[in-house]
Amino acid sequence: MGRGDLPEYPWDLMGPYRDRAAAHRDGMVDLSIGSPVDPTPAIVREALALATDAHAYPTTVGTPELRAEIVRWFERRRGVTGLTEAHVLPTIGSKELVALLPFLLGLGEGDIVVHPRAAYPSYEMGAVLVGATAMASDDPDEWPEGTRLVWLNSPGNPDGRVLTVEELRAARDRARQLGAVIVGDECYAELGWEGRWADEPVPSLLDPAVTRGDRSDTLVIYSLSKQSNMAGYRTAFVAGSRTVIGRLTTVRKHAGLMLPQPLQHAMVAALADDAHVAEQKERYRSRRDILKTALEAAGFRIDRSEAGLYLWATEGRDGWDSLGRLADLGILGGPGHFYGVHFPEHVRLSLTASDERIAAAATRLRDAAAA
Repeated sequence: MGRGDLPEYPWDLMGPYRDRAAAHRDGMVDLSIGSPVDPTPAIVREALALATDAHAYPTTVGTPELRAEIVRWFERRRGVTGLTEAHVLPTIGSKELVALLPFLLGLGEGDIVVHPRAAYPSYEMGAVLVGATAMASDDPDEWPEGTRLVWLNSPGNPDGRVLTVEELRAARDRARQLGAVIVGDECYAELGWEGRWADEPVPSLLDPAVTRGDRSDTLVIYSLSKQSNMAGYRTAFVAGSRTVIGRLTTVRKHAGLMLPQPLQHAMVAALADDAHVAEQKERYRSRRDILKTALEAAGFRIDRSEAGLYLWATEGRDGWDSLGRLADLGILGGPGHFYGVHFPEHVRLSLTASDERIAAAATRLRDAAAA
């Protein structure tokens, strides 16, 4: 697929299923897109209000206060030490960075971009936009010569898969062998649920146990959309290799890509406060427990999903059929087809609905199972 031959935006195909779900007598429960529904924390909104006198242009690199807070956050929350302000860069949301990174790195025809088998579509689209070749693979031994960029996603969207330190190290070692930049998309890292991740922090690609003190060609991206209900703020950042961050900064300066200064001030407040993150996690934990139990009672099997914001479920039949069954119950999910060709029998269900809507979905699923 060439850069001028773009596919349809996948969510545009959901219209008929949305209409079926919306026709339910008690209304639709929308579990399709992971857009937060809970309020942005007061501490963030207050910080934004205090920073509205923004008469001057912001800088691409961000304020010194924001960069210092990102460094502190990585050490405190992710166990990543040794970063300086030169190792971090704020971005206008994380999707923008995912889609533009091949361009920012100068990739083009003949280059290969590796991404997970169960993958957020923007990894592939970033390759398509510059004429590079996208390859879905979770096995570093499969990654061929010519690979210039490797995407990891842990916890994964859609499948909630968490990569261990050993798996991260193996992936990074292979990327370094190939001379590729490797990027960990870790936007759901605060949301660990099951197995060892119920108690242990989800490991980072920048963890010293992974990098062995060498961050060359290694990046991590993170977003405040999920942990702080700031999706509408478009606040994210990238950290890692000073050399690569320097390149990204230069290109972004030329392109005029900069985060508005009031939002940078709000980011500082969000990153410095752990209490609201813990509160939001408990909201999602409760919703997850209710929805997972109801889905299993209705005949779905939950695969992976040990962390993250979604349940990755299957009935053992085509995902579009499962989506239709759910739509007839007034529940809207997303088909596994949107996340690559390898999972046609899965559906993705988001935890981003109110307590009342999650309870309604669970009741409908249980009633359907009983019937």
